[in-house]
Amino acid sequence: MAKPVLLNNIEHKDLRVITRHGQGLGDSHPYVPTFAGEFRLLQAHYPIVFSKVAEDQPFEPVALFGFENDENLFLTDSGWDATTIPLLVERLPFLIGTHGEELMIHIDLDSPRISKTEGEPLFLEHGGMTPYLEHVNSMLLTVHQGMASNAGFIEALVKHELLESFALDVQLDDGSQHRMTGFYTIHEENLNKLDAAALDGLHQQGYLAAIFFQLASLSNFRALIERKNARNAAHG
Repeated sequence: MAKPVLLNNIEHKDLRVITRHGQGLGDSHPYVPTFAGEFRLLQAHYPIVFSKVAEDQPFEPVALFGFENDENLFLTDSGWDATTIPLLVERLPFLIGTHGEELMIHIDLDSPRISKTEGEPLFLEHGGMTPYLEHVNSMLLTVHQGMASNAGFIEALVKHELLESFALDVQLDDGSQHRMTGFYTIHEENLNKLDAAALDGLHQQGYLAAIFFQLASLSNFRALIERKNARNAAHG
């Protein structure tokens, strides 16, 4: 259970954060939320799709790491096997909160990344931010702005009927079969039907590039399946 509290340099002066990635550090998730501005970097490694938790909830873009609960196929004994890690993973165990209109850094004290003996210190001897915490602050601002931008992006996709559900049938080398459902992708046929004015509108809003990055990212499903096969063979 997360226990987020407002970070301060008195109560938390001795805290450190373990920044490596591995088992037992809260990284074992099959996907993580992302935002359109991050697609350019993520599409080189991860399939990007859209999820919808409930009918009355908006769509949300996510980067996929695995096919089953608690499965992250990018985690290895030596860390995270990709040069780009999604910011919603990288920012842990920090969260952004608000105090009036001011954005404030919060920290999850129940996170396995919290330590007093190893990892990156948060505060300097006299209470100032360390370079690491300044980096976290910048990263959280990017995440906050990026996630806020999702509303307009999703609204545009829905307006132009550019989201469609899909099912992925995966047959692994060991003969087992998995069916991935509940996700959505860009509806290419409807995208191709858009007129010049609609395409220009998407481009002016900065959404058109994200649409193509999302479509390009789907080629990573093959690599993800290969990771799954390799993982099964290693534990077989």
